[in-house]
Amino acid sequence: MNETIKAGYVPVSVKIRRAAWNVACALLFRPFPTKLFRRWRLLLLRLFGANIHPSADVYSSCRLWAPWNLRMGPGSCLGPDTICYNQAMVCLEEDACVSQYAYICTAGHTTDAVNSADSGLIIAPVTLHRGAWVGTRAFIGMGAEIGENAIVGATASVYKDVPANAIVGGNPSKIIRYRNA
Repeated sequence: MNETIKAGYVPVSVKIRRAAWNVACALLFRPFPTKLFRRWRLLLLRLFGANIHPSADVYSSCRLWAPWNLRMGPGSCLGPDTICYNQAMVCLEEDACVSQYAYICTAGHTTDAVNSADSGLIIAPVTLHRGAWVGTRAFIGMGAEIGENAIVGATASVYKDVPANAIVGGNPSKIIRYRNA
């Protein structure tokens, strides 16, 4: 588990950037769903600060919280209807894939105090290493690292790191077996 969890709140400057992104997303990103517009979507994400390789793919139905907290390597993919709640950095390395309806969540609230809408936020990055695959409707919690060539099975809930070549499933996820790599 990554130790870069920070307590705090969302600053006004981020709220303004989010508002601009939401408008651009509604008008210039989501209405262009086919592969024909892939380059356009990647350009728009780069204009909002994403670091995306030209061969990566982000489907137009993907819901991104903050493009400036997204890094995608060659051949990586955020699939249809994925939710990338990336208040902290989300990194998909080369050939990492997130399948449809999966949820990547980099934020939560502290459990050591009473929370409000303006306090108690904690964040931690999520990394999918080279060749990792997140199955449909899976949940990846804050601070988790999915190891190289690991598979997170459909509907699994990941709250801790997944080792390289592991296949995990369930809630909470458990190692089912290892891939023959």
